[in-house]
Amino acid sequence: MMIKKTFPLIFLFFSVIGFSQKILNKTINSNYVDDERKIKIYLPEGYDDTKEKNYPLAIVLDASYMFDAYVGNSVLFAAKDKAPKQIIVGIQMSKTRKKDTYFNINNGNLTTDNEKFYQFLKNEVIFEIESTYKTSPFISLIGEGTSANLITNFLRESTPFINAYICINPIYSDFIGNQMQSYDFPRFQKEDNTFYYYTNNSTSFSENKQIRIGELQKGLAGLKLENFNVINDTIVTKSSISAMSEAIPRALTKVFEIYSGISKEEFDKNIKDLSPIDAISYLENKYLDIEFLFGTNLGIRETDIYAIEKIVIEKENGDQLLNFGKMILKLYPSSPLGDYYIGRYYEQGKNIKKALKYYKIGYGKMDPSNPNADAFYENILRLGGR
Repeated sequence: MMIKKTFPLIFLFFSVIGFSQKILNKTINSNYVDDERKIKIYLPEGYDDTKEKNYPLAIVLDASYMFDAYVGNSVLFAAKDKAPKQIIVGIQMSKTRKKDTYFNINNGNLTTDNEKFYQFLKNEVIFEIESTYKTSPFISLIGEGTSANLITNFLRESTPFINAYICINPIYSDFIGNQMQSYDFPRFQKEDNTFYYYTNNSTSFSENKQIRIGELQKGLAGLKLENFNVINDTIVTKSSISAMSEAIPRALTKVFEIYSGISKEEFDKNIKDLSPIDAISYLENKYLDIEFLFGTNLGIRETDIYAIEKIVIEKENGDQLLNFGKMILKLYPSSPLGDYYIGRYYEQGKNIKKALKYYKIGYGKMDPSNPNADAFYENILRLGGR
C-alpha cells in the first residue's frame, strides 16, 4: 500500500522539479493594497530577452494551489503543440484571499478591499510583467471560487484588455445575472481582438450553486458575438477538487484552439464550404492571428497545408494552385510541396513542359531516403519525363 501511495507523490515531485528552476519570486510594493504582495513568475523553456519572440501572459490567482496546476498543464499543452508557451504569474493570496475577493453578499458588488486588489492586478501586476518581460498582447486571468467572480468584473472595462477570463468553480452572487447585463457585451465586437469566457458547472456543487451557474450559462449562451467566445462547461464528478483539476485543461483546449492545427471540427465548421481563394486566406489569417496574439511565428504547419489541399486542387479547376504553391514556396523554399502544387497547376492546364520543370525541381529537393520520394517521382514519369 505504501508503494502505491508514494508513486504519485514522487511523480508530482519530479514534475514540479522539472519547471521549478524557471520560477522567479518577486515582491511588489503596492500603492493599492495595504501591504507588500508576493508573486511567482514562470518563464517558459527557451525564454530569452535577446530573441524576437514574445509570449502570452497568464495571471493565476490563488497561487498556493492553482499555480503549479496551471503551469503543469501549460507545459504539457505547449509540448504537444496545442498551445503556445506562456509567461505565467501566480498571485500569493493564502493570507489575504478573503479581503481580496469576498464580495458584498447583499448586492454582489466588490468591496473597497476588492476594488483595491482589482487595481493592483490591473495597474501594478500587469504593468510590472509587461514592462519587464517579452509578452504578447494576449492576457489570460485564471481564478477559482470568489477569485473567479473577481475576474468576471474585468468584463466591465470600457476598453477590454483581457483576452481569456477563466472562471473555475466560480462562486457568484445572487446578482450575477444583472451584473453581466450591465457589461455591454456588444462593445466587444468593436475590438479587433479575440475574447474567451470560460466557466464550469459541476455535479459536485450544491443544488443552489448549480442552479445559479446554470442560469448564468444559459444567459451567456444567448450571446452571439463573433469575437467573444463563451465556453459553458459542466464537469461530472463528485469532487470539487477534481472539477478544478479537470477545468484547467478543458479551458486551455478552447482558449488556445486557434493556435492548434486545424481539427476536423474546425475544418467542418469554418473551411469545407469555402472557395479555394477563401480557404487560402483563412489559412493565412489563422497564422497571422497566431503571430499577433501569441507572439509565435510558426510559418504554416504542413498538416494545415494538407487540410485545405483538396479544396484548392478540386474546386474551380485548380485555378488557385499557382498562388497556393507560391505561398508555400515563400514559407518553405527548401520543401518540395510548393513546387508540387505549381506543377499540378500547369499539368491541369495541359502545360506539360512547365509541369515537368516544377516536378523535377521539387524532386531534386528530396532526400532519396525519403519514403515519399518514389511517389513524388511518379509525377515525372506520368508526364513522360525521367
